[in-house]
Amino acid sequence: MKDPAERGLRESATFDRATIAAIQHAARTGVYDIRGWGAKRAVPHFDDLLVLGASMSRYPLEGYRERCDTDVVLGDRHATRPLHLDIPVTIAGMSFGALSAQAKEALGRGASEVGTSTTTGDGGMTDEERGESKTLVYQLLPSRYGMNPDHLRAADAIEVVLGQGAKPGGGGMLLGQKISDRVAEMRTLPPGIDQRSACRHPDWTGPDDLAIKIGELREITDWEKPIYVKVGATRTYYDVKLAVAAGADVVVVDGMQGGTAATQEVFIEHVGIPILAAIPQAAQALQELGVHRKVQLIVSGGIRTGADVAKAMALGADAVAIGTAALIALGDNDPQYAAEYEALGSGAGYYDDFQDGRDPAGITTQDPELSARLDPVEGGRRVANYLRVLTMEAQTLARACGKGHVRHLEPEDLVALTIEAAAMARVPLAGTSWIPGRGL
Repeated sequence: MKDPAERGLRESATFDRATIAAIQHAARTGVYDIRGWGAKRAVPHFDDLLVLGASMSRYPLEGYRERCDTDVVLGDRHATRPLHLDIPVTIAGMSFGALSAQAKEALGRGASEVGTSTTTGDGGMTDEERGESKTLVYQLLPSRYGMNPDHLRAADAIEVVLGQGAKPGGGGMLLGQKISDRVAEMRTLPPGIDQRSACRHPDWTGPDDLAIKIGELREITDWEKPIYVKVGATRTYYDVKLAVAAGADVVVVDGMQGGTAATQEVFIEHVGIPILAAIPQAAQALQELGVHRKVQLIVSGGIRTGADVAKAMALGADAVAIGTAALIALGDNDPQYAAEYEALGSGAGYYDDFQDGRDPAGITTQDPELSARLDPVEGGRRVANYLRVLTMEAQTLARACGKGHVRHLEPEDLVALTIEAAAMARVPLAGTSWIPGRGL
């Protein structure tokens, strides 16, 4: 059959084949689509920014003879035991339940090998994860599934989650096929029954209540642990100011490109803002309060390369967190499982049905046969290698800008390729001094 274009056929930009298929699926089944991963639509991102390396007006650093440091301290505003990490790339919260125990252990091993932190996620702390994680952040989520005061004390920091980039204003899902006996016991749920996490915390309704909760967390941990507050990127400027006022040591901002184990696709694709637009708002809020670099800013949502890390830090972040990229490093969507992905109706590079629990790579599943495919030791080695590459790439770009530390990168080191990216990132359009919205 001839190509449609050769036959004079033209596809609608509004009702393309994917949209038609989605409408027909909704009409046929009466259900909306649930999936994992993150937003697949194209939005302004770090690829729309370029780094201005040194030439005559700036002096670069020699890569093999001059240091470019990467360490970061998180949580020294109030905590007596802040985190000291060797690199500014951390592992974001992903739950046991969404991920297999082997995957959680592997993430802990990889993070520990390079001197950074990993994070629990919904559903509590596993022995494997705590045992293999030198630095572990414990998430306190609206669902309170698996919440254990002893685990709060056993963690190295606490992250109070108010929102997630893939679904700000909504809760996550864990379908019954992933509620194994162990997951059910940890979450105090019946096995095999679909679970939907709450979208807001049950014991507060606003920032004043959050301040009380943070005070309680400090008391139960003897003021030792840093307290993070995580928000999905929406009204970032105001949310960051309120988090600081509530007493946060660290603010985490998660952009709409952030991943999820399972939620409605309409959330993933249509709620929140890109992390490129959120970072300058967060940095501005901290600067106006006089606490930029005193209250640390961690950003996440679509971090893939060392260039992304460097650009995020240049815009004002102290560190970044990775989730989806860490799973890919573990082996998610690996071509070696191409035939099995095809059998599931997907393909390597396309698989996003994390909610079904049939992941051939053994990462987003509770099936004992599938999860046994993932060797935590080998998986940890792969994650550690990936984290090292991210760090070295960020160092390379920082040195090119003449910086002795990656945190010395600044907006002046960036330009944008598009008007949209320039406006969001608040840096000049390449070849001009124009930042859209600020005049000429």
